[in-house]
Amino acid sequence: MKTILKYTLFLLIAIVLIGGCAIFSLSEKEPLALNESSVSEADILADKMMASVNKQAWDDTKWVQWTFKGVHSFLWDKERNWCKVSWGKGSKEVLLKMNEIAGKAFIDGVAQDTDKNEKMVQTAWSHFCNDSFWLNAIVKAKDPGTERSIVELDDGRKGLKVQYTSGGVTPGDSYVWILDENNRPTSYKMWVKIIPIGGLEFTWEDYVELESGAVVASLHKSKLLNLDITDLKSGESYRDFGLTEDPFKVLNK
Repeated sequence: MKTILKYTLFLLIAIVLIGGCAIFSLSEKEPLALNESSVSEADILADKMMASVNKQAWDDTKWVQWTFKGVHSFLWDKERNWCKVSWGKGSKEVLLKMNEIAGKAFIDGVAQDTDKNEKMVQTAWSHFCNDSFWLNAIVKAKDPGTERSIVELDDGRKGLKVQYTSGGVTPGDSYVWILDENNRPTSYKMWVKIIPIGGLEFTWEDYVELESGAVVASLHKSKLLNLDITDLKSGESYRDFGLTEDPFKVLNK
């Protein structure tokens, strides 16, 4: 028995060491701002990047829907900043007021009690913060609480670094955008708390133009996994999504 425990312990230590070595070998140090660059230069590049996906059209978009990784679905009324968040194969649904982080939660159409409602609202808020960022993080480059700089990566490429000092669910995260000749992102590298590998790179590709004129990337690839965005659609009202009544009417009661 002691021999089995000893070898089990050795195996666990080996797994931890191998995993740690893999993380260390894949990780990159977060790049610092180039000495010769300026805040204004970074801001100008951020404006060009956002213009490449028609940020003005995104700001004017009234409603948008999407599904992230095939598991979380959203219908967002951007004017009221309310969102229907569905997951668990559609059995769980929250009608979320983002400005208040409040709402009403349902499981199989049944309204939940106070404790369960609050837990599901917090889960829906977390899903929205993460998945809406993957939907269109590009237009958030100059959000309140962000700082921008021009950086040089280990491979010599220059990028636009955007650090989020507040907001969302993981303030302090940093992203370095890699742009093409038209200032449209082809990828970004991430330095975020929830991922132990610094500098993990995801592509931004398969751009789709919505009915509103806004442009969003529908696919993100990395060495570890791919993230897809489907069911993309924008509209002027809920009627453009085949609905006959306001899906958020219960929030007005």
